Amino acid sequence: MPVSDQGVTRDRYMLIPRVLIFVTRGDRVLLQRGSPTKRLWANKLNGVGGHVEPGEDILSAARREFLEETGLTADLWLCGTVVVETGENPGVGIYVFCSEYSQGEPKASVEGTLEWIPFEEVPNYPVVEDLPVLLGRVQKMKRGEAPFHARSFYENKKLTVVFS
Repeated sequence: MPVSDQGVTRDRYMLIPRVLIFVTRGDRVLLQRGSPTKRLWANKLNGVGGHVEPGEDILSAARREFLEETGLTADLWLCGTVVVETGENPGVGIYVFCSEYSQGEPKASVEGTLEWIPFEEVPNYPVVEDLPVLLGRVQKMKRGEAPFHARSFYENKKLTVVFS
């Protein structure tokens, strides 16, 4: 279908695509501590990830981001999607990928340092606000299961994540 038939107009809700990657090793998850100089999430833990670049499909973007930020490759699978309502147009569409232990040890990047954190200890660390909710869902997932779908928004200044 040509671009003219896609129905793309500025009055429609748009999403900026991003990828978020959680790699596990037994009871631990690989998390990135944001560099102290980051504009957002400085010194907080989050999964590895970033923006989808023009010309990339979602899986290629996840593989690129993981390699850039860890120096590793992983056998990634889509485990979920999250629409983040920003209160404006555009919102953010997050494609969440998972993988079990990747060979080798990760290397820090300009984005931050990497740490293997036991799942049960995550609440004891400074984390990005939605991380505990997403990790709780990811930790229960098995490869081959249907991906989860969620919507994230603020209501009365409180983050809410609703799963379909």
